[in-house]
Amino acid sequence: MTATSDREQIAALAARANDNRVNLDFETEGMTLNMGPQHPATHGTLRIVARLDGEQVISAEPVPGYMHRGYEKLVEVRSYPQINTLVNRIDWLGSFANEVPFILAAEKLMGVEAPPRAQWIRTILFEMSRIANISLFLGDYGLQLGAMTAGFYAFRDREHVLNQIEAATGGRFHPNFDRIGGLKDDLPKGWITDSHRAMDKLLAFCDELDDLLVGNEIFQSRTRGIGVIPRDIALSYGLSGANLRASGVDWDLRRDSCPPGLVYDQADWKVWTHPDGDCFGRTWVRLQETREAALIVKQLLDTIPSGPVMAKVPRIIKVPEGEAYVETENPLGAMGYYIISKGDLVPFRVKIRSASFNNISVVPWVARGAYVPDLISILGSLYFILGDIDR
Repeated sequence: MTATSDREQIAALAARANDNRVNLDFETEGMTLNMGPQHPATHGTLRIVARLDGEQVISAEPVPGYMHRGYEKLVEVRSYPQINTLVNRIDWLGSFANEVPFILAAEKLMGVEAPPRAQWIRTILFEMSRIANISLFLGDYGLQLGAMTAGFYAFRDREHVLNQIEAATGGRFHPNFDRIGGLKDDLPKGWITDSHRAMDKLLAFCDELDDLLVGNEIFQSRTRGIGVIPRDIALSYGLSGANLRASGVDWDLRRDSCPPGLVYDQADWKVWTHPDGDCFGRTWVRLQETREAALIVKQLLDTIPSGPVMAKVPRIIKVPEGEAYVETENPLGAMGYYIISKGDLVPFRVKIRSASFNNISVVPWVARGAYVPDLISILGSLYFILGDIDR
C-alpha cells in the first residue's frame, strides 16, 4: 500500500467517524446518600438524607428522633429538684448552663431571688460551662476538617475548666448544683485563685487556636464562602447564638434580655459578630465568645460579694399556680423553659426551647447547592448536640 493510499484511507475513516458522531449530553441518575444515623460528623445520632447530582447536593433533609428521650413528659412526674438532674443532660457539654433557665423560671413563679453571692457564682459557673462547651467545638471542628492537632489542644485545655467545675460542684459533666433560691454549696477554699489560673490558660488556648486553626489557610479554604447564611435567612429560621451573630445580627441575651438572677451587667465585655455568615464566620465568632467568657469569669471572680448562697425557701418545694418563661444565652444559643404550674409538687407542663432544634432547621436551605465534602463543614459549623434536639 502506497503512502497516498494510506492517507486516503485515513481520510475516509475520519469522514466516516464524523458522519457517525452524535453529540450527547450524558444524564446521570440522581443518588440518595444517607449520612447516619451514626455518622461521626453529626454530633450524635442524626440522619441526613441527601439527594445528589454527582457531587452536588440537590436537597438535604435532617431526620432527628433516633435518641428521643421525652424530657418534656418526664418532668411532669418529677419534683422540681429532681428535674434539675434531667435537664443537665439535654446538652451534655454545657450541663450547668441547662440548669440555670429552669431554676430561674421556677424562682420567678415562686417570687424567690437568690442572694447576691449565689448570683455571682451562678454566672461564673454558667460561663465556665460555655468555655468547656465551645472549646471542645473548636478542637472537634478542626478534627472533622483534618486538623487533628486542634483536637488535642482542646481536650488538654478544656480539662482546666472541668477541674474547676468539679471542684465547686462535685460533678464534671452533670453538676446538679443550682437550686431554687441559690446554690447547693459555697465555693471551696482556694477556688477563686485556681479559677484565675485556669482562665489564663484558656485565654492562651484561644491565642493558640487563632494561629493553629483559624489562621490556617487550609482551614480557611474549607470554610470561607461555604455554607453562607444571610442575615434575613438566619432570622427567619430562628437561629440563635453564634450561628445568628455570624450572620451579622448583633444579639446576645446576656446583654439584651438578661433575666434577674444573673449578673452580666457587673462585667465589661463585648458581643462579637461577623458579616460573612459562612462556616468560617461561625467558628471565628465562637472563638471570640470563648475569650469573652474567660474575661467575664476573671472580672466576676474579683468582685464576688460575701454572704449566704441560699435564700430561705421551703424544704419541700411547691411552686404556686401560674406560668413563667425564662430564656438565657446558652453555649449553643437561646435556651428557654416555659413552666405551667397548678400549685403542685410537680409541674403541670414544661416546654423546652432548645437552641440546636432551631439551628438545625436551616440545613435544607444552606446545604442546597453545596458539595458533599462541604456538607461536613456546614453541619460541623452549625454545632448542634442531639440531646438538645431529641428532647
